[in-house]
Amino acid sequence: MNGGVCRITKRLDGKTVVITGANTGIGKETARDLIKRGARVVLACRDRLRGEEAVQELCSEVGKPGLVALYKLDLANISSIHTFVEEFISKEERLDILINNAGVMWCPYARTDDGFEMQIGVNHLGHFLLTNLLLDKMVASSPSRIINLTSIAHYDKRALLNFDDLMNENNYQPAIAYAQSKLANVLFTKELARRLEGTGVTANAVHPGVVRTELGRYMDILKRPMVRYFLFPMLQPIIWLVTKSPTQGSQTSIYCAVADELVKTSGKYFSDCAEKDAAIFANDEESAKRLWEMSEKLVHLDDVSLSKKPASSTAASDEESSQVNVSSNGP
Repeated sequence: MNGGVCRITKRLDGKTVVITGANTGIGKETARDLIKRGARVVLACRDRLRGEEAVQELCSEVGKPGLVALYKLDLANISSIHTFVEEFISKEERLDILINNAGVMWCPYARTDDGFEMQIGVNHLGHFLLTNLLLDKMVASSPSRIINLTSIAHYDKRALLNFDDLMNENNYQPAIAYAQSKLANVLFTKELARRLEGTGVTANAVHPGVVRTELGRYMDILKRPMVRYFLFPMLQPIIWLVTKSPTQGSQTSIYCAVADELVKTSGKYFSDCAEKDAAIFANDEESAKRLWEMSEKLVHLDDVSLSKKPASSTAASDEESSQVNVSSNGP
């Protein structure tokens, strides 16, 4: 029930990692592991206070404050994403691993600051923009890796995207909207991997498992008094048996970040530290391309971004940058 365990002992000295939503849950446990391997880990967090608490906790464990940094990032706000990227690029020399970990689940209908439905806005569009804006830095640091956290929920046939109503304005159902956002994560990963061929940057999707984190705080059933005060305490031992702790849930993200055998693996789906088959409709190339094009327009991605450049151009820039970057061996 606890899933796979990453037993790789590889060090990451000299590497820089960005983890979104790293102040709690799976993100924090992933950060803890990678920091212990010697990586410099940037916690990209919406809540600065909770982020500072996480930094203090992690620094006290490793005793090396220089390995942990906190940058504010609100994935529900395009301006915040641009500000984060500008700060990161100006202060950090490289980016070897990007772990798009943050997310929201089953929340009531709400909109981001830019008018997107919250789950597709944060889980997909926010990370889509963030990743694209950081790609030049990742190519310059290559070989490097992008890890997108998704969910087994993407297997739900109701997760099929309605491109005519991507924001679910006509019939919003929290669980379906969540599943759609997780399918978007896989489709994004597939198309991203295709566009990054020849750059030295890989992209893979990860299902962490059913994990005991704050992600389920919006589930309506847990708010019912009968469930919360009577049924839930009775079922808690069973829940602990069939779900993962945040540490257990972080194992596949860690595996995809450090496994040498994955240095050229891209566009794949992983669970329990092993490659698995994504849902059939997650392999639809036309849907992946359509989602990419629509996402570009929604977040106003600059036309001169790496997503527009041909692979040959990015490969050439990779060769040039490798001559001036130290510690160019990948994670």
